Amino acid sequence: MFIALKAFFTLETRVLALAGALLLAGCAGPRPPAPGALPARTVASPLSDEQAHDIAIHALGLVGTPYRYGGNTPDTGFDCSGLIGYVYRHRVGTAPPRTVAQLSSWGQPVAASELRTGDLVVFGAARAPTHAGIYVGEGRFVHAPSSGGDVRLDHLQSRHWARQNVAFLRP
Repeated sequence: MFIALKAFFTLETRVLALAGALLLAGCAGPRPPAPGALPARTVASPLSDEQAHDIAIHALGLVGTPYRYGGNTPDTGFDCSGLIGYVYRHRVGTAPPRTVAQLSSWGQPVAASELRTGDLVVFGAARAPTHAGIYVGEGRFVHAPSSGGDVRLDHLQSRHWARQNVAFLRP
């Protein structure tokens, strides 16, 4: 029975289940602010809540795509900014800047307590950002890590990411 259930829960099934859980999680209470986070404030966005959720679902669907420096399609693979560009272009028709440095000034800063799906997560110093991903809810983000990896879902409070300087942006 266990083997049959394990086979039933393919990667696609797990991604769809997680996506559904994230949609339901939109009703969860506020998150505690991260140390050094911006003061809580509401940031207007040209994106509707539905578009923001579509961005998160699309990003989750790309988990497992290989990393490729300069990549910007599922067929060729993604780097972090290529992943963001692909998702935003295909879900809302918006073409974001191509590099992480350019992405770091795209949109408005958001406090950790105000994060919503579809927001950008940018790591590194403000003047020298090094990595970016798409927030998908419940403290998690989708990103294309470094060479040799695949697009994956990580938690902001994981051992590695919790030690990084992070900024949140709402395009």
